[in-house]
Amino acid sequence: MVKKAIFPVGGLGTRFLPATKALPKEMLPVVDKPLIQYAIEEAIEAGIEEFIFVTGRNKTAIEDHFDHSVELEAVLHQKQKHEALETVRNMMRVPGTVAYVRQQEPAGLGHAVWCARHLVGNEPVAVLLADDLVLGQPALKEMTDNYQGGNMVAVMEVPKEDTSSYGIVTAGSDDGTMVTIDGIVEKPSPQNAPSNLAVIGRYIIEPEIFDVLGAQEAGVGGEIQLTDALATRIGASPFSGYRFSGKRFDCGSKIGFQKANIAFSLERDDMADELRAWLATQI
Repeated sequence: MVKKAIFPVGGLGTRFLPATKALPKEMLPVVDKPLIQYAIEEAIEAGIEEFIFVTGRNKTAIEDHFDHSVELEAVLHQKQKHEALETVRNMMRVPGTVAYVRQQEPAGLGHAVWCARHLVGNEPVAVLLADDLVLGQPALKEMTDNYQGGNMVAVMEVPKEDTSSYGIVTAGSDDGTMVTIDGIVEKPSPQNAPSNLAVIGRYIIEPEIFDVLGAQEAGVGGEIQLTDALATRIGASPFSGYRFSGKRFDCGSKIGFQKANIAFSLERDDMADELRAWLATQI
């Protein structure tokens, strides 16, 4: 069973400047919830019980979001805004189940995951990137329901010209949902990509990965890549990809973020009709 999850939230969010100069990109809202809250809620749906945030400088807003706001709660209670008060209190986790560790430098996803090694121990752990927002069935729950050991990543097909933005896998057996992974490479050019089957920000990794990451070997972009560490374990342990059923939005890009806001708004009973009517006048 996978009971712990790592949330790498130390990135600088440069693609969303100036909005992210003081606000963590993970706190950017889709409709009325920040990206990081969607990731936490997905983890909870998957049965995760311990939450490990790998943070950086100027990320205290994330910690505050999942803590008590005494003044706010007092005002909501005084004004008898019970629904809003319940919403705020529901963000709280059981004391002792949330931990924060600082990544002192932006040295890559692999480095961020490695920073959490002492909080994970000798057990498999999930990794969720809040930038990748999934509408529909929780992708991580689908993965944990089908996890049988080793390493697992969420995968989806992307346009061939976009392979340089993803980790790309070489697929072995493929039943349409589960894929046996024979190889993985980080951000290959379209002409060198082994396929167009890309990894998105959901992982379940075995504890042996931390030993590989501990070598601190830099890969593409001079960063320590999680995909490189996963590649070294091929043949030593099972490695699978899972084609999740939901729709993924790349909220690390401005256009993906805007699409996510529209799509999630259209799922809301209190917004969908008015938004759909307005959109029809803009096209």
